[in-house]
Amino acid sequence: MAIVTLSNVARSFGPNDIFSGISATIPHDARIALVGPNGVGKTTLLNLIVGLDTPTAGSVHRARGLRIGFLPQRPELSGEHTLWEEMLRVFAPLREMEDRMAELESQMACYGQDDDLLDRYGQLQLRYEHAGGFEYEHRIRAVLTGLGFTESEYPRPLTKLSGGERTRALLGRLLLESPDLLVLDEPTNHLDIDAVEWLEGFLRSFSGAVLVVSHDRYFMDRVMSTIWEMEFGRMEIYRGNYSHYVQQREERHERLRKEYEAQQAFIRKEMEYIRRNIAGQRTRQAKGKLRRLQRLMGGSNRLDAGGSDNWLIERPQEYRQMRMRLEAAMRSGDKVLMTHDLAVGYPDGEALFTVPDITLYRGEVAALIGPNGAGKTTLLKTLLGRLQPKSGRLRLGAGVQIGYFAQGHEELNPDNSILDEILTVKQMPISQARRYLATYLFSGDDVFRPIRTLSGGERGRVALAKLALSGANFLLLDEPTNHLDIPSQEILQDVLEDFDGTILMVSHDRYLIDALATQVWVARPGEMTVFEGPYAAYIAVRDGKEAPDDSGAAERADVHDVHQARPRRKAGEGGKSARKADGAQPQEKPALTPYQRAQRTALLEGLIEELEVRLVDLSGAIGEASAAGDTDRVRELGEQYARAEAELEAAMAEWESLLV
Repeated sequence: MAIVTLSNVARSFGPNDIFSGISATIPHDARIALVGPNGVGKTTLLNLIVGLDTPTAGSVHRARGLRIGFLPQRPELSGEHTLWEEMLRVFAPLREMEDRMAELESQMACYGQDDDLLDRYGQLQLRYEHAGGFEYEHRIRAVLTGLGFTESEYPRPLTKLSGGERTRALLGRLLLESPDLLVLDEPTNHLDIDAVEWLEGFLRSFSGAVLVVSHDRYFMDRVMSTIWEMEFGRMEIYRGNYSHYVQQREERHERLRKEYEAQQAFIRKEMEYIRRNIAGQRTRQAKGKLRRLQRLMGGSNRLDAGGSDNWLIERPQEYRQMRMRLEAAMRSGDKVLMTHDLAVGYPDGEALFTVPDITLYRGEVAALIGPNGAGKTTLLKTLLGRLQPKSGRLRLGAGVQIGYFAQGHEELNPDNSILDEILTVKQMPISQARRYLATYLFSGDDVFRPIRTLSGGERGRVALAKLALSGANFLLLDEPTNHLDIPSQEILQDVLEDFDGTILMVSHDRYLIDALATQVWVARPGEMTVFEGPYAAYIAVRDGKEAPDDSGAAERADVHDVHQARPRRKAGEGGKSARKADGAQPQEKPALTPYQRAQRTALLEGLIEELEVRLVDLSGAIGEASAAGDTDRVRELGEQYARAEAELEAAMAEWESLLV
């Protein structure tokens, strides 16, 4: 049953059409993510759904009595009352019942045994219990703790909370209200990984519907079962989580491209026939073809070819995308970073945490994670030499050149233009600098805009452009995907994956961490621990599950142990040489005989066929589970699909190598 129905909805601002022709429904148990490039109209659509705006055309129908909880990007939450009092407002009816019960208790104390008072008190107490009266304070504490608040922050007035804290406070209030529909605009923006994981668990068990605008790909994989994609003023609906959406989107775009190219080839063929025969013996046939082509490309937009009607297919539209390259100007030594008894913190305070003795090798990607305020950025500033260690020492290896991406983009001069900021890194002709900036989506007069006038996403692209010019071989990245839309995140991920240097990144973007990290550094108050291995293995060990096999490793160390780093799987010779430095060279496998090669090839061909069939079956099962709204089943099947897909890729790679 739909609780919200959009029927041919359009919204314009003056002469500018934001979107049109949007039709969709929100079922009572929906888990929907709304995605699309920045500026496409996602927030505008949310405002229409919650009733803060009205459509230019079409209609938005909401079920009678529908209760909606809305979290905007910039919530208005103010007042002199405290954080705890704000949460208590959700339970005002229960608190009124408490006051009434206290009055009845006082009357019973004054008048003694009174059957009427006892009966009224008993009925009121029963209603209070059924409404959750004995547990609402526990619920408040659970939600506030899950969202990263400590008990010491409960008495803080709302006026003393930062913008991010107010967003978390409003989110907490909405979760406690348990509306029929939660509409959340970027809910994970101000949450650390622990809080996002808690929110994921809460939303998976939430009884109502959820509609979320998000750039958090990992979050969408774990919670969502439907993706609404907005682009070029239209909306497409995909079933499944984010990973399934990416696959379906690529398949759809490829199909549209092929259909367009096939029709263009048909048109070219028809035009060639017309040119050859318009004045010859087959002039009647040529004129007939010409009329049909004119109808196709002009007024009627239809073509009758061979007795069938074909609609004119438009050229598939594509957004301009950032084109980025990261190349180290020189090769560093195998050992990039070494620490001994290191403790980090600010000069006027205690050490935030101690760092185990680490040797970070060339080609590694270390992901530094932990709660907000743990000191992750402090460690980066210590590595940069901007803060002195509280104790111990650190050393950079030979030939190491650091490139730094700051979370708040404080490396950018707000008074500089974009063009001037780029020229502080490398002097080049203005025309060359403008061509370079165009690859980061700054063209025309945009290059003269002052940094202070840019959005968060635009500042991020300027910072990345400067980083790419630096030629650094050791990147320190502090939340590099903040404010980037999903297409830009995907491009940055691909670029970092191909980077031939070393990376240490602070990030809450688990999708990026899962794709790149070869080891995970976990910062907590007092200490930092190092886990050797990818993020999925870290999560498995942390949660007490068996770690997945990775590159043939027989055992995984406990998350609290420190180990020698292993090279990134795509790092190239640098990472590999680091592992061989103090050990014997690995022996190559003996070559297969022709008979063994034929046997292995046949075995792989059978395995490939089985895996391809399994992927088709899993894809169908995912569609059925998504249609049924079973998010847990969708997530489970998605994990099986990813494993089968990885096995297929490995089998295909080996099969291809045997054919060489």
